[in-house]
Amino acid sequence: MESLIHFKDADILNGESVVLYGLNMDVQAGDFVYIVGKVGSGKTSIIRTITAENKLLKGEGVACGYDLRTIRERDIPFLRRSLGVIFQDFQLLTDRSVEANLEFVLRATGWKDRERIDTRITEVLESVGMITKAHKMPHQLSGGEQQRIAIARALLNKPQAILADEPTGNLDGETADEILQLLMDLNQEGTAIVMVTHNRAIFEKYPGRVFSCENERCQEVVDEGIDVTL
Repeated sequence: MESLIHFKDADILNGESVVLYGLNMDVQAGDFVYIVGKVGSGKTSIIRTITAENKLLKGEGVACGYDLRTIRERDIPFLRRSLGVIFQDFQLLTDRSVEANLEFVLRATGWKDRERIDTRITEVLESVGMITKAHKMPHQLSGGEQQRIAIARALLNKPQAILADEPTGNLDGETADEILQLLMDLNQEGTAIVMVTHNRAIFEKYPGRVFSCENERCQEVVDEGIDVTL
């Protein structure tokens, strides 16, 4: 099976500096992958490389069929439409409603038909249990509700994979569990999930493949007896 995300002997940059050497990683449809490690260990830099925000100068890297070493600037928006990205701080537009936030993304990615836009917004809000919040402003929502809207936004263009960068970092434990269960449900439906976290409790409670970043390396933990340093 062809990987959705593939790295082989890839050096991962943060700015001009290499933060991870020789990354080998393959993510396929239906995978749930955690990238764990201490702050500054390069976890988020991997996500930024997958979305072509960071350049890949050495090794192989492919995301959703796009070669990350040779991708053209004009193709980067198309790559990003194949990926849904969720952030720790939600990044909703605070001056417009939930519905308008989602419409903005759809129109920015080429959607024009009003009926199709309305239908897709309804579909994603229903999928995250937020259909009654369509007309709310972000400040009227709890942190967990805002993150559900952020997940709905990530689903708009039916991504092949969702990249979640510390999606529960600003949430209490109960709300974090709700968000993780939602991501697990999406994964069960076939969407690959790549999640950055430093919270050991999360990947112990919700099992998946684990890549541990430490000492300028990021390797898959294949032995359950290996301790993951956080």
